[in-house]
Amino acid sequence: MKINVIGAGAWGTAVANLLCENGNEVTLYSHENDVIESINKFQENKIYLESYNLCENLVAKNINEYNSECDLLINAVPTQYIRHYYVKHNIKCNSNLLNISKGIENSTNFLIHELFELILNLPQNNYAVLSGPSHAEETVNHLPTTVVIASKNQELKLQLQDLFNNSYFRVYTSDDVAGTETGGALKNVIALAAGIVDGIGLGDNTKAALITRGLAEIRRIGVAKGANPHTFSGLSGLGDLFVTCNSQLSRNRKVGVLIAEGLTLDEISEKYRFVAEGVPTAISAKELAIKMNVEMPIIEKINEILFEHKHPKEAVKELMSRSAKSEREFMIED
Repeated sequence: MKINVIGAGAWGTAVANLLCENGNEVTLYSHENDVIESINKFQENKIYLESYNLCENLVAKNINEYNSECDLLINAVPTQYIRHYYVKHNIKCNSNLLNISKGIENSTNFLIHELFELILNLPQNNYAVLSGPSHAEETVNHLPTTVVIASKNQELKLQLQDLFNNSYFRVYTSDDVAGTETGGALKNVIALAAGIVDGIGLGDNTKAALITRGLAEIRRIGVAKGANPHTFSGLSGLGDLFVTCNSQLSRNRKVGVLIAEGLTLDEISEKYRFVAEGVPTAISAKELAIKMNVEMPIIEKINEILFEHKHPKEAVKELMSRSAKSEREFMIED
């Protein structure tokens, strides 16, 4: 297949490399000339994925040279930049689109499939999303990785499953686009909290409680958006949440650790070039919770820590002193 990947960050590069290794003609588009030069000259993305050799047939081009003629368009542009990026560069989609980014757009609170439906007039049958526990560094290193691809189009998701599957990368399929996207987006917010928990040394009991109750919050808002509750027990729910909250490779967890150490968001953004989607997604998650009348106390406290300068230990104290409840009180019945 002829495949265009837009967005040459770590994950976009890893996915482009995988599909190139699987024998496809892949072009990776970026607006960053140092990234493009690094890939084409050294077969390495020295900016976002340093020290990993890439497929020699992978080609990087500037987004200003974009050619929309392809069999598949893959979006790897971070969520908060998608609308501006696609409009600015007048990007059209004449094929199916697979999204591999995670997040919820600020101001509109759109999931990514809702965003592409608006800006590209993209029918649901031409859209799919890939999500799950999948660090770019481990994928390019050929470590066994398992993800899910969700689409309303049965033929499309089976085609994509076959396109990706190889000896180290295994794809399961789903028809729950909303659930897959909600799990992928909100786990980054909980991972910020996990980093804070690690950074202030609260221990394993606290971390386990955070992941469990965080998953309950993700599930509640996902179901409010029309998701299947069972999706959140799978790869794009529990699987992605677990790895993002615990891995040293997690950018969102790292930001949480840095916040616990006393750095501000501005200081972190000045020091590091990577994007931590959980920060803007926290805003959208809180707004969605209010709009849909869904209780999300952990995500509410994360917003207070990030944007209202609440001390993490005070936020934990307030969570622990909430009124007593049954564990099943906010669970979604089958």
